[in-house]
Amino acid sequence: MGTGNPADAFVVEPARARSKRTPRRTRTNFEMLAWLFMRLSGIVLVVLVLGHLLINLMLDGGVSKVSFAFVAGRWASPFWQGWDLLMLWLAMLHGANGMRTVINDYAEKDATRLWLKGLLAVATVFTVLLGTLVIFTFDPNI
Repeated sequence: MGTGNPADAFVVEPARARSKRTPRRTRTNFEMLAWLFMRLSGIVLVVLVLGHLLINLMLDGGVSKVSFAFVAGRWASPFWQGWDLLMLWLAMLHGANGMRTVINDYAEKDATRLWLKGLLAVATVFTVLLGTLVIFTFDPNI
């Protein structure tokens, strides 16, 4: 697109063409379910994050009140453990699904796509498991 026309900067490249190896139909509609998950988890995350910020920063005295004892007091309640656990899981899965889409869009080689998505899966599982472990095994008597 090197015509020298400034309008060429706004031209969108066409999507990758379907190859002979690309199946026409799949048994599950994974991409539609992933799309739906992004929308629903985004709505739930907005409520969870804004509620978290409102309660912790405005109603409980602001950032100056947040300390080790504050977190210990919060995580003594199963309600706050559940709130933070849901926020962690949804945020990580939402972000990983978005990164998976970016990898599918921009990684051109199948091997590159496989490695990047493998690393993404390992990082996501590690973070979710470690975060879950911290929430449920938090000991305020350290």
